[in-house]
Amino acid sequence: MDETGAAREPPGSGEGAFPAYYAPRCGGLAELDARVTECRACPRLVEWREQVAAKRRAAFRDWEYWARPVPGFGPPDAALAIVGLAPAAHGGNRTGRMFTGDASGDFLFAALHAVGLASQATATHRGDGLELYGVRVTAPVHCAPPENKPTPAERHTCRPWLAAEFALLGPGLRAVVALGAFGWQALLPVLGEAGWPLPRPRPAFGHGVQLTLPATGRRQELEVLGSYHPSQRNTFTGRLTFDMLVELLARAAGLAGLGPTGC
Repeated sequence: MDETGAAREPPGSGEGAFPAYYAPRCGGLAELDARVTECRACPRLVEWREQVAAKRRAAFRDWEYWARPVPGFGPPDAALAIVGLAPAAHGGNRTGRMFTGDASGDFLFAALHAVGLASQATATHRGDGLELYGVRVTAPVHCAPPENKPTPAERHTCRPWLAAEFALLGPGLRAVVALGAFGWQALLPVLGEAGWPLPRPRPAFGHGVQLTLPATGRRQELEVLGSYHPSQRNTFTGRLTFDMLVELLARAAGLAGLGPTGC
């Protein structure tokens, strides 16, 4: 109701209130993913994702870019979640699937496959047959940002999608891996909103950092792990090696109760 007592119209997809209005009203992840792809709440991100699609790289000139928000990927009953940063301009923004079609995704999915959590080591497009076992991959910002740098305001506007995603995953979720400091900082308040009590002060991000959030009446105990992001900057310099990521994902899988084949 507004000040006159009249019922307000639901916000349109281009309004800043669109995520906060629709995200908590979604009854399942399929509905949430569909709503995410409609969102146009951040004008800078909308302009950028569509500009990139119009001015394609030569290597992708024959592609029809997705050029929309990229929803999470993985089964709705996932016991392990992986939270990145945002889709890449010529990766997820092109293919329409998280971490698909770029070097970071190549590194991540190869590691997931090595641990037994993915059906194959490569991810090239939405119809490539890739399946994840007990794992869902998502991000705090669903649109590709210029220079891979979302603003705090954009992260805040997009946060209801992630909060709703974790609320829907909550009953079976047992572990989360945050990729990079941005993912870590965006994730913790979302987990608090979803019902897990957070420690004070909040622990600083680092590769291999592990935080145990105690069970409540609404949520079971949750293990939260930090990992360096599989960006080319980190992998080319050796800050994050393939073996480091495999070891961390194997630890996360064990904490989530996922066996050698993700079953």
